[in-house]
Amino acid sequence: MSVERIFDELGHFKRFQACLYFAAVFQAIACGIHYLASVFLVETPNFVCAGPDNITEILYGNLTGSSLMDILPVFKAGKGPLVVRTAKGEQWELSQCRSALRINPGDFTYGFDGNKTVKACDGSFVYDHTEVYQSIVTDWDLVCEKEWLAKLCQPTFMMGVLIGALVFGDIADRVGRVRILMITSLCQFGLGVAVAFSGNYYFFVVLRFLLAMVSSGYLVVVFVYVTEYTGIKVRTWTSMHVHAAFAVGIMVVALTGYLVRVWWIYQIILSTCTSPFLFFCWKFPETPFYLMAKGRYKDTQTLLDRIARVNGLECRIRAEELLESEEKENGRPLVEEPEEKHGQSEKKLSILDLFGSWRMAGRTCTVWAIWFIGSLGYYVFSLGSVNLGGNQYINLFLVGK
Repeated sequence: MSVERIFDELGHFKRFQACLYFAAVFQAIACGIHYLASVFLVETPNFVCAGPDNITEILYGNLTGSSLMDILPVFKAGKGPLVVRTAKGEQWELSQCRSALRINPGDFTYGFDGNKTVKACDGSFVYDHTEVYQSIVTDWDLVCEKEWLAKLCQPTFMMGVLIGALVFGDIADRVGRVRILMITSLCQFGLGVAVAFSGNYYFFVVLRFLLAMVSSGYLVVVFVYVTEYTGIKVRTWTSMHVHAAFAVGIMVVALTGYLVRVWWIYQIILSTCTSPFLFFCWKFPETPFYLMAKGRYKDTQTLLDRIARVNGLECRIRAEELLESEEKENGRPLVEEPEEKHGQSEKKLSILDLFGSWRMAGRTCTVWAIWFIGSLGYYVFSLGSVNLGGNQYINLFLVGK
């Protein structure tokens, strides 16, 4: 089929395509949001083992205080413990994952060479709320022996991204781009809000995994959708700037993380900021490429007439004119086929066809390698930007910019 003729006749990027493009790309902001949201969801503040009751005095190096909250903002792991004294005269050394009771202490000093009774924290911790008021780490105590659970959140999310890209890309070729855009955008909203109300860590991870699948599915399919609606003269620009919306989502994460320090409120805000998309996504038309590939020529002609009308042009092109001469000679029908009949005659394709020949397999592996290397570097830098020097919120904002 020579569907590219549509854009020569009706415009490569006129009013109709521009409206569809910016509307579809708007929801891609949500993909950038959910991909990087874990930066602040699993943020770990300063913490120490919960001390005994009735603490009267605290030492940390040359600093003194009467409350753990006074000292925690300057506490650094590996630089020595907090030393506390209780109203009963007991002296304790508090570190991140253990506490030690001094046996027969003398004066209340930071250094001590005597015997100590050491014990684990037993899941009781005190967190510094100066920067992070509430995260999943503070809610479910994902520190010390549970620290690996916090670090597992993003890998499981990226596994969902991989599976979603494979699954929804294939389904979109079977049922249409618009259906997948509608389903994935609706699920992004629903699952995103549900994550905020997850009652435990495992439910949280499962919901985030499903959220990753639909976010990846939308990003893959919207890329195809906008490229099939824009002409070759602007296709490079339009496809490239889908990821500009993704970058905007990262900046939204940085701004929201700065303003909101409670993780579930932060998650709800991020999940609802693109919700207006749900009110008009159901009006999206299917692409002419997909309609022609499925033999839906009447629907194609109706769409062409609509594009011409919105663009202020006269539609002088007919759907049957888009067929190649070989297709006409082979008797390809110029009227719309019943969907069941067309489905029976249509060749079934799968991801294995990407390796159908040595040349195709080589190109597939090359593209995969480029995306793997680029994505690996990008996400390592983006997710690690909060650990660089300076302000973590500005760092992440500049990553998106």
